[in-house]
Amino acid sequence: MAQRSAEELFHELQGESHAGFVAIHVPVQHSPAGVPYLTAPGVVLLARPQTNLQGLATFLEGFDPSYHFDEYVADPTALPDGAQLCKVAGQTCYLSFGPRRTPNAQARRYFDHLKASRHGSVLEHATFSFFVYGISRSLTHELIRHRAGFSYSQTSQRFVDGRTLRFVERPEYRQDEQLHRLFLQRIERAAAEYAELSEYLLARQQAGDPLLSAEARTDLRKRVQQCSRSLLPNETEAPLVVTANARAWRHVIEERTAPHAEIEIRELLVRIFVCLALVDPILFGDYTLERLPDGTYSVRTPYEKV
Repeated sequence: MAQRSAEELFHELQGESHAGFVAIHVPVQHSPAGVPYLTAPGVVLLARPQTNLQGLATFLEGFDPSYHFDEYVADPTALPDGAQLCKVAGQTCYLSFGPRRTPNAQARRYFDHLKASRHGSVLEHATFSFFVYGISRSLTHELIRHRAGFSYSQTSQRFVDGRTLRFVERPEYRQDEQLHRLFLQRIERAAAEYAELSEYLLARQQAGDPLLSAEARTDLRKRVQQCSRSLLPNETEAPLVVTANARAWRHVIEERTAPHAEIEIRELLVRIFVCLALVDPILFGDYTLERLPDGTYSVRTPYEKV
């Protein structure tokens, strides 16, 4: 299998970087009737660790000067904030702040040893948050099954009306003219039926239907939308914000980018991995990208299940 670097794939996907925050965007397409849809996941890094060791100085100076603990914060080699945070956490376990500690210049060796020993709890200190779009409702139903170390906030079809309705075309449909044509017909029909049903429910509501009535304006809208959403297909777009620690991200990347994983969720996690590998190559640099026979990618590491 051909291998690629995370940086190569990031540029191939036309990734963007702004002040240390990365994103991979995808353009919005439109059906002949103007219904918007997307053909791949978009990922935007919203948050990453910010680490400053200067506050440790007073604590370190409180030990016998012969230990030279006070030199810890003066390490001349800068690390990515996530790796620096996890390294401090790991070295706190043994109070390894003196000259015999592993310095930042050898951080890769330090983390390789942690990963090989499966001391993964240290990696739980660093968290990364992504805004994700261009993903289907069926994908998010699989993704949110990963709970340990993860937090989610997802667009609600009950709180959001049809003005922002978009759909997601699966990879299989993009490669087959007939499947693509059927997809376009299906989303145009779904959008039209959603609008028609919402209009009818609104008329019923205004006529005083007790099942659709409410006092607050927001509740009035929800009564209509919670009913209209029942006919939306699994390929409806479902944006979300997802936060996870580095250990949890490693677990889901390994599981969901494996060759046997579902192809849509594999595309998403490969893009998230690429972003993570660029912003913190110490925590995620042990992975390699392997091109699969179908043109998609899998992510492999010698340090699984850390």
